[in-house]
Amino acid sequence: MDAYFFWLFTVGMLLGAVAVVLNRSPVASALSLAFTIASMAGLFVLLHAFFLAAIQIIVYLGAVMVLFLFIIMLLDLKAEEARSFKPFSLAAGLALAGFVGWRFFFHVLGEDGRRPMASLPQPAANDIPAIGNLLFTKYILPFEATSVLLLAAMIGVVLLSKKDLK
Repeated sequence: MDAYFFWLFTVGMLLGAVAVVLNRSPVASALSLAFTIASMAGLFVLLHAFFLAAIQIIVYLGAVMVLFLFIIMLLDLKAEEARSFKPFSLAAGLALAGFVGWRFFFHVLGEDGRRPMASLPQPAANDIPAIGNLLFTKYILPFEATSVLLLAAMIGVVLLSKKDLK
């Protein structure tokens, strides 16, 4: 039964991720992202990582998706609908995505075929003090960089959504 739910959540997550990229409507993309996040929470439940599943639902599906939908409603979407794809931009985006995927593959697998990620400390999924200790000691720089990146994105959205008062 677990294998059935694994494949159900995995296929749902992949279909939701593809729908995020392929949808022309920002609201439909946001709803597809919500479906992807919910499917990922289901995978966490299958791994008996109930804390991570709850955080996935509460923080990402609740707070971040509300923020995304608020930003989508704040922006002027009529100008975005008239935009078309340019062949050079599409080719550059696909090349960049291929390069990032290629580097990610070798980062996970390792240049010499061994897995470098296996040497990282792996706390149990429900060991909340160990997760917090790792997050705020060894991984404090990526944690803070993520918060600065989110702050810069929010400032950028506010600046982009301002109406020109001429």
